[in-house]
Amino acid sequence: QLQLVESGGGLVQPGGSLRLSCAASGFRLDMYAIGWFRQAPGKEREGVSCINSSGATTYYADSVKGRFTISRDSAKNTVYLQMNSLKPEDAAVYYCAASRHLVFWRRVSDYDYWGQGTQVTVSS
Repeated sequence: QLQLVESGGGLVQPGGSLRLSCAASGFRLDMYAIGWFRQAPGKEREGVSCINSSGATTYYADSVKGRFTISRDSAKNTVYLQMNSLKPEDAAVYYCAASRHLVFWRRVSDYDYWGQGTQVTVSS
């Protein structure tokens, strides 16, 4: 069974950091581009970051550039999203997703598999 599982979410104060993990079972993540998306209440799901299958190319939304870093560890079959200098507007449920034939990294329909999400809350 192909499955993605996110972890690492939680409550953090503004300016703090979290590292999200996206672990795969049933398939090799390094054969897929992996995207991180987030969805806040009442808002559409938006692309945050993406890493291609080789790990050589990364993409970031303008709102997180310079604060978030995406990386992958093929040995652990896991992709990470390091989030620094968190702001209240970063609060959302964060999802990872896998795409075998990615065309536009921010397009939800380009992704074949999705995790269940992990909650990130940024509040003092």
